[in-house]
Amino acid sequence: QLVESGGGLVQAGGSLRLSCTTSTNILNVDVMGWYRQAPGKQRDMVAHIQDSGTTTYADSVKGRFTVSRNGLKNTMYLQMNSLKPEDTAVYYCLARFIRHDSTFTDYWGQGTQVTVSS
Repeated sequence: QLVESGGGLVQAGGSLRLSCTTSTNILNVDVMGWYRQAPGKQRDMVAHIQDSGTTTYADSVKGRFTVSRNGLKNTMYLQMNSLKPEDTAVYYCLARFIRHDSTFTDYWGQGTQVTVSS
């Protein structure tokens, strides 16, 4: 239901743009986000974008990464600039549906590898 693309190998200082496309049966997502997981580490939040368009970023990527959605809200992007070796990780797309009682259900993509060489 979530398909990421755009990962790859890039030199430090370079840029990549990740995409996450949702299937038609999970439109109207409340929150979409990007997470990343490096080998041997936990999965950490990179950026969130709410249905309102409000964005949130991890401190480590502020000013370098930008999260956005297309007009149909079925594709989310992560523009990554000034990449550093420590950005190397598998990047996962998240779609979160929030219920009226504030409980939620998360859907994850399969992940896309980003490798930044020094």
